[in-house]
Amino acid sequence: MGIKSSLSKPFAKFISKKIKSWSSHPVEVQEKVFKELLEGAADTTFGRDHQFNKIKKYEDFKNQIPIRDYEGHRNYIDKIIAGEPDVLWKGTPIYFCKTSGTTSGTKYIPITKESIGNHISSARNAILNYISETGKTDFINGKMIFLSGSPELSTIGKVPLGRLSGIVNHHIPSYLKKNHTPTYKTNCIDDWETKVNAIADETLQENMSLISGIPSWVQMYFDKLIEKSGKKNIAEIFPNFSLFIHGGVNYEPYRTKFENTIGKKIDTIELYPASEGFIAFQDRQGEQGLLLILNSGIFYEFIPAEEFFNEHPTRISLKDIELGINYAIILNTNTGLWGYNIGDTVKFVSKNPYRLIVTGRIKHYTSAFGEHVIAEDVEKALAAACGDEDVEIVEFTIAPQVNPAEGLPYHEWFIEFSKTPKNINSFGKKIDNAMQQSNIYYKDLIKGNVLQPLIIQSVRKDGFINYMKSQGKLGGQNKVPRLSNDRKIADELIKYY
Repeated sequence: MGIKSSLSKPFAKFISKKIKSWSSHPVEVQEKVFKELLEGAADTTFGRDHQFNKIKKYEDFKNQIPIRDYEGHRNYIDKIIAGEPDVLWKGTPIYFCKTSGTTSGTKYIPITKESIGNHISSARNAILNYISETGKTDFINGKMIFLSGSPELSTIGKVPLGRLSGIVNHHIPSYLKKNHTPTYKTNCIDDWETKVNAIADETLQENMSLISGIPSWVQMYFDKLIEKSGKKNIAEIFPNFSLFIHGGVNYEPYRTKFENTIGKKIDTIELYPASEGFIAFQDRQGEQGLLLILNSGIFYEFIPAEEFFNEHPTRISLKDIELGINYAIILNTNTGLWGYNIGDTVKFVSKNPYRLIVTGRIKHYTSAFGEHVIAEDVEKALAAACGDEDVEIVEFTIAPQVNPAEGLPYHEWFIEFSKTPKNINSFGKKIDNAMQQSNIYYKDLIKGNVLQPLIIQSVRKDGFINYMKSQGKLGGQNKVPRLSNDRKIADELIKYY
């Protein structure tokens, strides 16, 4: 056992105790964060505009602070860019995180000196908690890679600007830097295909033990390694690879292909990071749900997803959530985001401690006929069908076909297989049956002959990669939307049948 491994265990136990402490007093911890946020922003432009000095309790807060997305904060963000201090939060942001929005174009999310620790320590704590739970430390002695965007920063106004993963690269602890790959020069390569190729060259002969990233882009890295090495799987290339850390999308649709590509089962840790804040991480191997981070500068609110677009939706804090309800998650943060809708939907699976699963995006759904199918529905259905057969999925997305050339309308599933079903029609029926079990509205439309069962379009090899490349969204933190309510993505994917 190396020095780092031996030192990590007592530190891991210390961090695990702290996690248990705050997670066992969830409401009290959130109330403390709530008060600290109000105090921290009381003398800001936003705080004065919304009379923070008159807010004494959560009901007052709801009356003073409307739910907003990025557009609702844009006026304040523009003031910060123009050089004004104390706008959304005391002082000036230490970074702007650049991210793409479907309705707002490029978004500039502030990161403050108070909030940067949320991004750094949360990922670290997830790993330390894993060590405390499992006792496994061998991965610390090997090389680690976090597939991410470029760490190069520009400026907007006088504030450094970059992608979240690139910003975090500047805060890798010194004790990990010797273990960290790739080199800074390689990490700065802008073209994703060129970058993955260079990373594969750089790491092929290394003792890789921990790999992290969005599953679809990690798979691209794995494929390149196998191509270059001539080996059958990743275990032959990296025999000590033992921990995969992932986030951004549900891992289950990728799991079978990943395990076959790796060549052995390994432990995984799921993370729920966002540009606006690090929200949750998997705290137990083999248990469902991610532990909501309650003590790190974020006060959470929740709106039942089915009410989200109502004029006066129900709006609650953590203490009033119910298990099994699909909620839009709302953030109030020490970056100065207030009543901020990040666009995600979540569902709690435990209250002791508070664990959740990410069910999709509030604007990513298919409901051309009133069925309101969400990501959770389709991911469960696909996993159920794959569980019955030796099938491997690379990527997929769904869109409605409202005006088919003949027959009833249907949901069109675009799937890229690495291992195709023996009978694609039979496979489609399995998915459709699982969909009907998951979504009663979809079932009623099928049984009522409003829709015909779903139809699968098989996308050729690298079709989704080529689609994302054509959209300028290859690699980094970009993800293929699971669902659409129109044909924009579907009509582009026709090129890749």
